[in-house]
Amino acid sequence: MPPYAASFPIGTRVRVASAEILAQFRTDWAFHNPLQADQMRFAGADSTVGGVTYYHGGDALYELAGVPGVWHEACLLELRSR
Repeated sequence: MPPYAASFPIGTRVRVASAEILAQFRTDWAFHNPLQADQMRFAGADSTVGGVTYYHGGDALYELAGVPGVWHEACLLELRSR
């Protein structure tokens, strides 16, 4: 994604990635807003994007309705309607 461009606008239905993907992200990510251990219990949870902010380098960071924490795009999947 280009800097300061969100893949998931406010109101988008998303699913938090699997526990395996979240664990890999926690291991590999060495920059801002690391994934916290208590966020792991939300692996696979469905939610709606409630807010989008940007780290000063342009990375989109998400707040999810009913799911605490700050989420990176790499930890989210869009839920498509059928």
